[in-house]
Amino acid sequence: MNPLRSMAWAVLPFVVAPSGFQAAAQGAPQAQIRFTYENPKLQPPKYVLTVNEDGSGHFRSEGQGPASNDPGSVPSEPQDRPIHISKAMREAMFVTARKNKLFAFACDDGAKNIAFQGIKTLQYEGPEGQGSCTYNWSKSAQIDKLTDQFEGIAATLDEGSKLERQYEHGRLSLDGELESLDQMVRDGRALELENIAPILQTLAGDEAVLQRVQRRARALLAQAKND
Repeated sequence: MNPLRSMAWAVLPFVVAPSGFQAAAQGAPQAQIRFTYENPKLQPPKYVLTVNEDGSGHFRSEGQGPASNDPGSVPSEPQDRPIHISKAMREAMFVTARKNKLFAFACDDGAKNIAFQGIKTLQYEGPEGQGSCTYNWSKSAQIDKLTDQFEGIAATLDEGSKLERQYEHGRLSLDGELESLDQMVRDGRALELENIAPILQTLAGDEAVLQRVQRRARALLAQAKND
C-alpha cells in the first residue's frame, strides 16, 4: 500500500456526504457552526466546513472548478474528512455566533455595488437554538472576521491535498507550493496547519525531496504546533 495513501484521509464523492449537521458525539448535544461557500469561479467551487464546540469538525469539498492559465497549478480534488480546530480559534468562533444572534439575522450588506465574492452561509445549531444567514458580503466586522477564519482553514486543507498529489506525481512542484503556503500563513490566509501535519511530516522526513522542501516543511510544522 502506498504509505502516503495510508496516511491521507479518504476522499469521497461530495454527493454521498450526509445532509444536515453531523450528529453530535454521544452524550449531551453540543453546539455546531457550519460554513458553506460557493463560487463557480474558484477552486474548489463549493465546500462545507463544520465545527463542533469540542473542536472536532468535518470538511467536504467539490473538486475541479475553472481551469487555470498557470501550467503549474494543481486543480482541487474533492475532500471528505474530519478536522480539528484549536481551542483559541473555536472559542472565538462560538463567541462570535452568540454575539450575533446565532446568525438568525440578515447579515448581507445588500449593497448593489459590491462585486460577487461567493455565496456564503453561516449556520448555528445548539442548546440555545439555531439560526442561519446567507451573504455575499457583510458590513459586520465580526462576520467578516469569522468568514476569513473559515476561508483560511479551507485554504489550508486544499493546500494539503495539493501537496499530497504533488508528492506522488510531481515532486518538482513541491518547493513552489510550499513557498506559496508559507506566504499564505504569513498573510493570515492559511490557518489551522495541524490539519495537514501528516503530509508536512512526510516531506520533512523524506531525504529524496529537495532540502529546501524539507526545510520549508519543518518550518511549517513548527508553526502548526503553535496554532
